[in-house]
Amino acid sequence: MKQKLFLMLFALVLSATTMAQDSMIVRLAEIEVYPEYLKEYLTFANEVDRLSVEREPGVICLFPMQSAEDSTQIRILEIYASEEAYQRHIKTEHFQKYKQGTMHMVKSLKLPTMQPLDPETMKLIFNKQR
Repeated sequence: MKQKLFLMLFALVLSATTMAQDSMIVRLAEIEVYPEYLKEYLTFANEVDRLSVEREPGVICLFPMQSAEDSTQIRILEIYASEEAYQRHIKTEHFQKYKQGTMHMVKSLKLPTMQPLDPETMKLIFNKQR
């Protein structure tokens, strides 16, 4: 049920931002966590990702993943409707709790901004889940 609600919200946001797709922010966060903090870090990460998607209309996707080869390697696919949505996101209470609570747990962090090769395909991907 939550997945369908998310997908419907995603479709709504995408249709509302079709003309603003040039302003959509897509990132693949690359995070390495110190092994001794891994379990605690994952708790923080799962909470902020869930709350952000549930509560923030401009947060289209926060999809966390953990490497099967090295569990300390975390990747998060982040998609924001706009730079403004991203700026609102990083000021939220739940993001600040995550950021401040995990600073000492993170060995390295890279936040490369990605350019979708075909933004229209994103609509097709999420429509398949209906």
